[in-house]
Amino acid sequence: MSLVLYNAPQSTCSQKVRICLWEKGLEFSEIKLDLFKGDQLTSEYKQLNPNGVVPTLVHDNEVIVDSSVIIEYLEDLFPDVSLSPATAAGRAHMREWMRFSEEVPAPAVRVPSYNKVFLRHFQKMTEEEFIAFGESKPLRKDFFLKMGRTGYSDAEMKQAEARLRMTVERMQLQMQDGRPWLLGDFSLADICIIPVMVRLNDIGLSRLWADCDEVAEWYSRFLQRDALQKTFYFGSLLSEQYPDIQA
Repeated sequence: MSLVLYNAPQSTCSQKVRICLWEKGLEFSEIKLDLFKGDQLTSEYKQLNPNGVVPTLVHDNEVIVDSSVIIEYLEDLFPDVSLSPATAAGRAHMREWMRFSEEVPAPAVRVPSYNKVFLRHFQKMTEEEFIAFGESKPLRKDFFLKMGRTGYSDAEMKQAEARLRMTVERMQLQMQDGRPWLLGDFSLADICIIPVMVRLNDIGLSRLWADCDEVAEWYSRFLQRDALQKTFYFGSLLSEQYPDIQA
């Protein structure tokens, strides 16, 4: 069996898959892409993943794209270490959280991430270079071009923070009955959200859950897991490359 993960160390979607792989104790090889150099936009890579994003999992000769699809694929194929509830209803609730994470916190966290970190790279480009780079993105062209070379507006930043705060409040409500994880037992639901929370902490936005004790305890509990330690090797946090972002 061969598992090869094409990903980027700092990509939250990549981190989600790495957590799942490590939680299941699966051996895999990692091919790291440099997103700023456009490794994910080469014709060679887009033959694997036409969306031009990370991650992509190659299992023997099978190519699987999209982080949530990948972790469900791993769950189906390697059930010995289960990351899903035992009942059909429980698995449905898990998928509710997975879809919610894709709709709300995952896109929302990109806004402060781009403004605080990634924007500086694109400000060095000419307008023509920036537009050409944006146009080359099959999946996220509109999101990228909306940022422009001046970044997202204050109103857009506030809207993104509001959606992230909504996520935290929903998590807090979910765990008010004393459950340690979102569905009681640890599952893919937790794995989908933790990279967003790590990113928020990394870019100085942990205040969004400062008054939410259950969420803070959930986060601290996650930091102790071996899979998290292995996933966030050096170079996975933005602050390791850009120490000014926590100021």
